[in-house]
This record gives sequence, structure tokens and C-alpha cells, in this order.
Amino acid sequence: MKIAYLIQSHKNPKQIYRLVKTITQSSPNSYVLVSHDFKSCNLDITPLQQLPEVQVINGQGGRGDFSIVQGYLDAVNWLLSHHIEFDWLINITGQDYPTQPLPKIEKFLAETKYDGFSCYFDALSDSEQNPWERRRREGSDRYLYQYWRSGGYLSLWQRALIKFPRIVINNTQPFIRINSSYGLMVGIRAVSPPFNDKFLCYAGSNFHTLSRKCVHYLHEFSNRNAQFRNYYQKSCIPDESYIQTILVNNGLLKIFNHNKRYMNFNDTQNGHPNIITLNDYSALIKEEIHFARKFDLEQDSKILDMLDKRVIKSC
Repeated sequence: MKIAYLIQSHKNPKQIYRLVKTITQSSPNSYVLVSHDFKSCNLDITPLQQLPEVQVINGQGGRGDFSIVQGYLDAVNWLLSHHIEFDWLINITGQDYPTQPLPKIEKFLAETKYDGFSCYFDALSDSEQNPWERRRREGSDRYLYQYWRSGGYLSLWQRALIKFPRIVINNTQPFIRINSSYGLMVGIRAVSPPFNDKFLCYAGSNFHTLSRKCVHYLHEFSNRNAQFRNYYQKSCIPDESYIQTILVNNGLLKIFNHNKRYMNFNDTQNGHPNIITLNDYSALIKEEIHFARKFDLEQDSKILDMLDKRVIKSC
């Protein structure tokens, strides 16, 4: 049993080093691929080059667009083209951390009957399984429109300036959508979206634990279906739908509807999870949780010290 860990990072080098060291100590047989966005933050790769089975590649950062998905697909392509042996692929960020000894996670994956673990729901449904406040309307605005992006993030006063016209436009007609969460985005209703009764649009978290079987299928589907990939490149927040939509629509893959992650979104309004502290410890060490996010050494390092005792010293 060999696990490949894909770390997509863009900040906090010290924390990246600690995460990689913890993984390699807890699971010496694993492979770690760090996909780092060097445009956002420099990363001295020398300490990582000294570790066995660790590789660093240039990655893409971003939020709300296709860059995170593209970085994932590029990393998968790198793993497969370099003939890296792995049975499962787990994607995390530089601010994630394991909550169980990795051999325990590996044993679980070796014995499971499932091909993957991923959170998913019908994005275009009004059912109670859809957790979004606006349910179908949210999914429609994200994935049934093709967006043009202006570039960088808007300032608070810029967002305030366009708030009223954005609300009016979005609620008075079905052809155009304006989104200001990730910079100015103007969407036009798609003429021929790729979804239908036999190929649903799924959404959920962008963190997954996937068997090699799933990874191969995702890789092949993406390469064979350029039109589908191009469609998602113009959608809003594609990283929370692209992988689920491909995998769950394949009836031959057994995807368990839970990604084994812990995130605390209590009282958050910007889509970012809260920084994990000691107060979260009892929740994140439950049996069904394998990884948690997000951590910050500058805000609470003691929680990582406690997890190290659990993850490393238990091995």
C-alpha cells in the first residue's frame, strides 16, 4: 500500500516543511508531491530535496477560477508520466495536517470496498441534500453560466459600489450574472451546458481521497473531453464541482460521500474555514477524520504539537 500526497501550497514555507516532514516520518513508504505557487510565495526547496520520495513542482494558485483544478490535473499528469507508483492519491494544502497516524489511514484504505472518498451533492437540485442557502439557484449561477473575469480581487469599496446593480441584474433576468467574490465576473447563460438527466452537475468540497483507478479515469476523461474542460474553465468556483461531476457520473466507480476531512466554518461568511485551535482537538481526532484544515503556526502551534504526538509518536 503506497499513498501519494499532493500538497498544493502558496504560503507559509515553515508550515509546508513541517507537514512534509510529518508525512515522511509517519509513512516512510509514501510519496509526497508539492505543487507550489512560486508567484505567491518563494519556497526554498533545499530542505525538501534532502527527503526521500519528495518532489517539488511549479503549481498554480488562485480562488474561484480553474487554476486550482488545473494545478491538480497537472500534478496527476506529472505523477503518471513519471511512472510514480501509488495506490491512492490524497490532495491537501500546505495548511492541512493529518489527524490520525498515517499507517492507520493506509490500513483503512487497503481494506475499503470504495474507490474514492469525496463530498458531493446534486448542485442543480433543491433537495435538502444541497447545503447551499440558495440551493439550486446557487448551483445554476455557478455552473450554468460562462464567465468573463476582470482580473484581481475587488476592494471593499469597489464591491460596495457594484452591490446594488449586481443584485438588481441577478434578480430581474436569467441571461446575465455578476459575481464580485473573486474579482469582477460577468457570466452569460450557457447555450449548451454539458449536464442532463444522465450526467448530473455535482458539487462539494475540493478535497478528495482517490484510488489509482479514480485518478486514471479522471486523467483520461479530462484528456478526452477538452470541450467539457473548457466549459468548466469559464464557470465559477469549478474546483468545487469538476472532479465530483466526472467521478460520480461514472456508475462503475464506488464513491463514498464523505472526504474524511475536518473544517470549521462556524460563523464564517467569506468561504474560508476558521483557523483550527486547541478547541477543535476533540472534533478533529474522531475516527472518521483523516485530515483537517486549516492550521496556522503563527496563531496556534500547540494544536500541531498535540497532533504530532498522535500522528508520529503513535507509529
